[in-house]
Amino acid sequence: MNFKEIRRHLASIEQIPALVYLLKWLLICTFLGILVGSASAFFLYSLEWATSWRESHVWVIALLPLGGLIIGLFYHLWGDSVVKGNNLLLEELHRPKDIIPFRMAPLVLFGTILTHLFGGSAGREGTAVQVGGAIADRVTKLLRLNPDDRRVLLTAGISAGFASVFGTPLAGAIFALEVLILGRIRFDAIIPSFLAAILADYVGHLWHVPHTHYAIDIVPALTPVNLLWALFAGMIFGLAALLFSKLAHFWSSLFKAKINYPPLRPVVGGCVLAALVFAMDTTKYIGLGIPTIVDAFQADLPSYDFLLKILFTTFTLGAGFKGGEVTPLFFVGATLGNALAWFVPLPIALLAGMGFVAVFSGATNTPIACTIMGIELFGIEGGVFIAIACITAYLFSGHTGIYSSQIVGSPKHMLFGRHKGLPLSEIKFKPNSK
Repeated sequence: MNFKEIRRHLASIEQIPALVYLLKWLLICTFLGILVGSASAFFLYSLEWATSWRESHVWVIALLPLGGLIIGLFYHLWGDSVVKGNNLLLEELHRPKDIIPFRMAPLVLFGTILTHLFGGSAGREGTAVQVGGAIADRVTKLLRLNPDDRRVLLTAGISAGFASVFGTPLAGAIFALEVLILGRIRFDAIIPSFLAAILADYVGHLWHVPHTHYAIDIVPALTPVNLLWALFAGMIFGLAALLFSKLAHFWSSLFKAKINYPPLRPVVGGCVLAALVFAMDTTKYIGLGIPTIVDAFQADLPSYDFLLKILFTTFTLGAGFKGGEVTPLFFVGATLGNALAWFVPLPIALLAGMGFVAVFSGATNTPIACTIMGIELFGIEGGVFIAIACITAYLFSGHTGIYSSQIVGSPKHMLFGRHKGLPLSEIKFKPNSK
């Protein structure tokens, strides 16, 4: 057998190119995981410092308008091309145009830390995803990857950022594959997405990044009655996600319509937020709100907590402050589940856990990733209840979400079949005509 015949024989074995593909992405994702995991570790430690310092020096909240001005000016002067944040990443994945400017990473990192330091209500997922995406696209330029590989690596960057900031590698990997197109999962990037998520999370652990732990201690049997209650709770969680998404877009549109000069928007928003915090004499509804999330699993909380967090967070982000929506969505879901325990005969911790991931599912249209996240965070025992809540919330949140650049791949029900292929920002909520 000569050399050409050997090559032809090897080329006919499908596992050979598969092995080459695996080794290629293992090397690339190891590099990406080290970069993104380390960046997320720095971000989380910085966020922890900013939160602790703010809670020890509450007077700094009075300077929230100043923080807003700094953020607004930075983005106005240097961040106009990256101000879309997560939606820019989704648009580049749908219709690649140009390399994402690397300044997205330091700008959103700096802006988010300032938002939390001065008392805005925001999360951290958006920052981690944008940092991961910006780093990934810089790697694509460094390695001179082709357009197809660039899309794959961008997906891996999103998964690495999400996984390392929450400590949920499986959910992070699936989130990146599921978030791009509503109702579809991208399997062409499945290997890089999982590798990047697992490696970035591992690097985060090497940096000893702390993650909050939650527990659901009692899970009842899934009887027909409990199934109906779980479906009902999922409907409520979906409507809460719908409200969050609608208000986020409402405040953003209102600020843009009323204030033409972008740097002034967070200044005005900061004045309102600071006044509210001091008038209410509580910092419960600003920042991440993790202590309240933990309390939602074990103690009775005011039934209006979820609504105030929705208002504070959507107003903060709509005004132009930086940060993510996911941790506030966790707050909204956990406290809403806590409130539902007043009349839904399911354990309070289970309802809080269901809401924790279900509201997130409805707002991001990622029910599979959120189900996996619930299992990673709370254990497999409540997995069926968590899945029911996530898929029901996904259905009842409608064709909307916090990521307006998501494209409808499979409508949530056939009445909206004509919306297939449209981004969420262009959908008008009218059913198909006969």
